[in-house]
Amino acid sequence: MTGPARLDAQMAFLTEACRLKSVTRATTLCDASRPENSAEHSWHLALYALVLGEHAPGDVDIARVIKMLLLHDLVEIDAGDNPIYGQVDHAAVAASEQEAADRIFGLLPADQATDLRALWDEFEAAQTPDAQFAKALDRFQPPNQNLASGGISWLEHDATLDKVETRVGTPIARGAPALWDWVAPRIRAWFAAR
Repeated sequence: MTGPARLDAQMAFLTEACRLKSVTRATTLCDASRPENSAEHSWHLALYALVLGEHAPGDVDIARVIKMLLLHDLVEIDAGDNPIYGQVDHAAVAASEQEAADRIFGLLPADQATDLRALWDEFEAAQTPDAQFAKALDRFQPPNQNLASGGISWLEHDATLDKVETRVGTPIARGAPALWDWVAPRIRAWFAAR
């Protein structure tokens, strides 16, 4: 695909991606003024990668991590956001997200669709150092926003320390141990003070 048809396909994808701004998440902004949307979350995670990249273990390619983080939640346009502390059918969510990825990345020219979908799939599998660091950042941001906002989404979802440590601690410790070492005492102190 070349010329105007290629640009038409790229613009269709970018126009569709704008819908991510309408997907509301359970986590609030740091100032607790309102819930963040998924586009804000993706941007904030890309900034996290840029600023915190020095804490990535090993040979992590921060440029690839940023690409993954900009793409990782596009499927929420169709599948919606599932709160990290909520009860969900993980198999049903995964199937819904796969269908969404097929549709959304399928809007692009074939070469870009293949490349960007591969980055999304890599993030989802979380088997490479780049994907593990990206996944760690995806789990690192919500507790920090909860700590800044007084734990609003933890309180709204009846999150327990065990649930928080399981849902966010495991992936953070796997992909960014230094970040887990920094945030874990803060999370534990918040729950201990309740």
